[in-house]
Amino acid sequence: MNETEIDDDLVITKTTRRAAGAGTWVMGRIAGHAFNVLVFPEHAEVPGYELDHSKISKLWIQRMSDKTTAFNWDRGADVPAANATVQAIVDFLTAGLADHIYAE
Repeated sequence: MNETEIDDDLVITKTTRRAAGAGTWVMGRIAGHAFNVLVFPEHAEVPGYELDHSKISKLWIQRMSDKTTAFNWDRGADVPAANATVQAIVDFLTAGLADHIYAE
């Protein structure tokens, strides 16, 4: 699956600004997967808390067909990408989701 196919499939279902501090929880679907991600308007003070310099500190991806966790990052890698499609989703979300959310 290439980035164009993933981009065409993205649906953001909910955004919730955190009550305390910066950050927005974003829920959505992409390429047969559900995701829940915590994004920030600025980069983390501790680079290791951020996924690939993306302003993302938490990212959970679940394969919708069987509810399997396909990726999880919580200020560090917990579950690596299950396959190339999931890695493409991670790459796509880290490339610009935070900028998209905070462009509003």
